[in-house]
Amino acid sequence: MTDRTTEQNTTQQDAERVTPKSLQRWPLPSGGESKSDRGSVLMVGGSPKSPGAVLLAGRAALRSGGGRLTLALAESRAAAASAALPEAGIVGLPENSSGQLGEGVVFALRSELEGSDALLIGPGLHSADEARTVLEALLPHVPSSTGLVLDAFALGVLPGLIDHIEPFAGRLVLTPNKKEASILLGRSPDDEPEDGDVDEVASRYGAVVSCFDRISDADGSSWIVTEGGPGLGVSGSGDVLAGSITGLLARGLDPIGSACWGTWAHSEAGDRLAERVFDTGFLASEIADELTASFASAQRESDQA
Repeated sequence: MTDRTTEQNTTQQDAERVTPKSLQRWPLPSGGESKSDRGSVLMVGGSPKSPGAVLLAGRAALRSGGGRLTLALAESRAAAASAALPEAGIVGLPENSSGQLGEGVVFALRSELEGSDALLIGPGLHSADEARTVLEALLPHVPSSTGLVLDAFALGVLPGLIDHIEPFAGRLVLTPNKKEASILLGRSPDDEPEDGDVDEVASRYGAVVSCFDRISDADGSSWIVTEGGPGLGVSGSGDVLAGSITGLLARGLDPIGSACWGTWAHSEAGDRLAERVFDTGFLASEIADELTASFASAQRESDQA
């Protein structure tokens, strides 16, 4: 494993380091006897211009042990998505004249929402207006037992939708990059957030937040992941992270456990690829495919400790 440690360990003493041993406080659920035992995942995103994002997230959810996967994306891309990820169920969503998703998404997804254990909204949505419309349409219909993960443009519009997400306190995970974290705090996206800012995002939105190498809970607890390297900074990597966390939520882990396991496994997957390939140049889809080995590695290291 590569370790980004020395400076981090001196500047982030308030955060507990995530390790294979510490992850065992949130034991991974057993595989069960069928896909139903590992939870039902629903992902909403994939505008016509960016259908690959939700495909990457779905692939990561399955690699993280999620059971039943349904991807909801623009109707014009549904057939191609089904061929690209045949393991997933596909729901085509109505598009408006400009190719964006609208309020009609709720009618296409009512039954899927009712059966979902974890819901991810955001990957591949193409604009803030589109994300706001989708969130306002769907959030009132999400069952009280469903975990919610928000990513990408779904994060950028949250400051104006606080009332909509208040019912999700205790079951909400946000996965912002640094620019999105600044937007969530009402700042310019060019303002570089500090570690305490991630804690503030968690407190303000009543959420678990995974941002770069830090995980924060609304109660003030925080963790730091020291694995990972520059290769993780590749197009689609954030979609893989969000998908992994969503798959773990569906399996039955709580939001903190899902975020710590998913963030650590995502970074560990990058380290594993860097050792085999190079520090940079691997693909987000390869990160997703390496997640399963990362989970297995953590289990083995803990057993040997």
